[in-house]
Amino acid sequence: MTHPDGWSRTLSVEALARVEGEGAMTVRVHEGQVTDVQLRIYEPPRFFEALLRGRDWTEPPDITARICGICPIAYQMSACQALEDACGATIDEPLQALRRLLYCGEWISSHVLHVYLLHAPDFLGYDSAIEMARDHRAVVERGLRLREAGTDLLTLIGGRESHPVNVRVGGFYRTPTRRELHTLRGQLERARDDALETVRWTAGFDFPDFTQDVVMVALSEPDRYAIERGRLVSTAGLDIPVAEFSNHVTERHAPHSNALHAELDGGTTFAVGPLARFALNYDRLSPVAREAAEAAGVGPDCRNPFQSIVVRSVETLYAIDEALRLLDDYERPSRPFVPIEPRAATGHGCTEAPRGILYHRYTIAADGLLTDAVIVPPTSQNQRSIEEDLADFVQARVTLPDDELQWACEQAIRNYDPCISCATHFLDLTVERS
Repeated sequence: MTHPDGWSRTLSVEALARVEGEGAMTVRVHEGQVTDVQLRIYEPPRFFEALLRGRDWTEPPDITARICGICPIAYQMSACQALEDACGATIDEPLQALRRLLYCGEWISSHVLHVYLLHAPDFLGYDSAIEMARDHRAVVERGLRLREAGTDLLTLIGGRESHPVNVRVGGFYRTPTRRELHTLRGQLERARDDALETVRWTAGFDFPDFTQDVVMVALSEPDRYAIERGRLVSTAGLDIPVAEFSNHVTERHAPHSNALHAELDGGTTFAVGPLARFALNYDRLSPVAREAAEAAGVGPDCRNPFQSIVVRSVETLYAIDEALRLLDDYERPSRPFVPIEPRAATGHGCTEAPRGILYHRYTIAADGLLTDAVIVPPTSQNQRSIEEDLADFVQARVTLPDDELQWACEQAIRNYDPCISCATHFLDLTVERS
């Protein structure tokens, strides 16, 4: 062993930096072998489930949007889908298309935030995006410009950038005119050029040699890249309707974390998110996005989680291209929402949040009040996969000095863009050796 302190030691990170929320990490090594890895997450969605019980059936889209300031649309769309499923409602296709366009805005905004401000500093050797901006101002400005294209789309359709107020069960309170939407066309066209350059830029990063061997799960549709609806499929052959999610995915309590750990049938670890979507929907990318992916050297067989930053960049390009297509095809719906009456039933909804599938289940009583609510966010589904990645990753680097190992572990966690809540502080690191 070239690093004697690596023989038996504990690496304890009390607060993860550049992730959206507060979490901690502990890695224990004994006689040169990784014996325990814990990613401790303090995640709020579990409290929202209790908060929703006894509320009116129309309230979840507005309440659940507050779970995450980065991806409120994901929560709103999954909530609407579940409630509409419970009520047996069919949403007009023009309204579905407008929902997809709104969701594209969130993908753009969230992916760009992660790529430029949270993850790229790792690859370029900076502690923060602010430090990175001193040497790469034009690059950071490109990222801010790109993100603005997404947030402007969110604001126009959703009513405001954060926690949009225009979404309701059945559709929207108001739909934009074609002229209003087309004010964003020039901005989106410029953003498409910036996104293409982002793919080229991230493809040039130096990626650790690391392969992830895990079952991947995502939504899938036959004719397009899945975002706001689809069937649940996996790289292991799973192919089920969303209503069967709970029959195949089990959540278990992990004593070291407030977030439940999810597993597939038979206790199988699985991963959701960009790499999973890529593996299961690659052939449904738009031509410009697929060509960019091929030029960047990533494809459906990409299993290196560190290259997820490239995949997110390709998905950003796709979301912009798809937004332009939807914008060009847009005709204002004949009505802003489909009238829906509540009934005693249980409904299921699942959409592709930027970080992976987000599942909602609601039970409505005959009086229109909610009696049960279940929300399974992407980060809790990925937690076991993150811990297993860390164990394998650290084992190959167990002799690194503490500061280098800490940096590497943080970067490995940020591959998943874990959404815990919202944090800006740096790590407080404690290392115990024996």
